[in-house]
Amino acid sequence: MIATKPQPFLNTREEARVRFLGMPTLIRSTSESTNGVLALVEHLTMPVGFATPYHTHHLEDESFYMLEGEAAFICDGKWLKAGPGTFVFGPRQIAHGFKIVGNAPARMLIFCTPAGFERFVLEMSEPDTNAAPAPPDMAKLVTQAAKYQIDIHGPLPEEP
Repeated sequence: MIATKPQPFLNTREEARVRFLGMPTLIRSTSESTNGVLALVEHLTMPVGFATPYHTHHLEDESFYMLEGEAAFICDGKWLKAGPGTFVFGPRQIAHGFKIVGNAPARMLIFCTPAGFERFVLEMSEPDTNAAPAPPDMAKLVTQAAKYQIDIHGPLPEEP
């Protein structure tokens, strides 16, 4: 058996945009480009009020870096506010999610370690067009998430 040597990878920001959960998204790195170490996803713009489902990853840790705007994260039942320059760590096996708050759209990077989550994102994505985004198909989301060992618990709990 011949082992392949990991290769350097350069992302030139020329990849095709997709819409994940209706939001314009770029996959910055994948399992293939990082030898399985991490996946990097960039949400280019999320409007105030956008929220993820409350969910738990069983295979990867999920970390978030806020580039613009504000978000409220819930992780293990605790709400955290995050603005530009804030890093939030969501360990595997702990329920979490976020919603965009404040008065301006948000942009963030999502790091998943190890890689693999990007495959779920791509399977759930549609090509990015100028058309208004459609709401996600929740039945498909739950089914695809289970395939990637992500439990969807429903909408986010209310903030206290």
